[in-house]
Amino acid sequence: MTTAHRPTFDPARGKEAERGPAYHQRLMPAHTQLKTRKAGQGGAADPHAQDLKAQLLEAEAVHFSKNPAAAKPAANTIPNKRQIEDGPGQDGDADDDVETKKRRVLEETRDIDAASDSSESESSEEESEEEDETAELLRELEKIKRERAEKKEQEDREKAVAGQEQRESDIALGNPLLVPNRDTETKRRWDDDVVFRNQARGTEKKGKPEFVNDLLRSDFHKRFMSKYVR
Repeated sequence: MTTAHRPTFDPARGKEAERGPAYHQRLMPAHTQLKTRKAGQGGAADPHAQDLKAQLLEAEAVHFSKNPAAAKPAANTIPNKRQIEDGPGQDGDADDDVETKKRRVLEETRDIDAASDSSESESSEEESEEEDETAELLRELEKIKRERAEKKEQEDREKAVAGQEQRESDIALGNPLLVPNRDTETKRRWDDDVVFRNQARGTEKKGKPEFVNDLLRSDFHKRFMSKYVR
């Protein structure tokens, strides 16, 4: 059973202990020293500036001394490779190679010109065919538009004639007094066939009401019995 709802007659008391003034941790001094660059971080603490290129070359030399197989290829091997690619006797046949290259270039340009001419002729033929087809389609479109316009105009004329005839007939036969031979029927009233017509029939007073000192022979009793009992 809980005693949270009951009053505390003897509350807890704290002990008196000797302690100095208490301060919050955030009130204590912090960051009392400035951070400075140390040796090797590129600051004033470095004894001398670093020569990165010299260090790289020195590291490469040490690596190649340990691994002779990974040494760089000599610079004199490139002209030999170019000489092998050129092949022997190229100096004497330089003019022949130039003439051969010229003839090859001329043949290629001639083939390109022929292909371009054929493509241009084909494109011109296709364009002419497309123009002919477009002209034919335009003529068909104009013909269809003309037929539709004629049909619409004819329909409008027929509608106008029919409307004129209807108007003339309405004017001639609209007044029944001007047409004696026409059988005219009297219009029915709007309340001829409604359910609430003649609801007060039979309730008219037929004479002067008489006072009868008998509830069974009074007019009210008679109406009540005829309406709800008989």
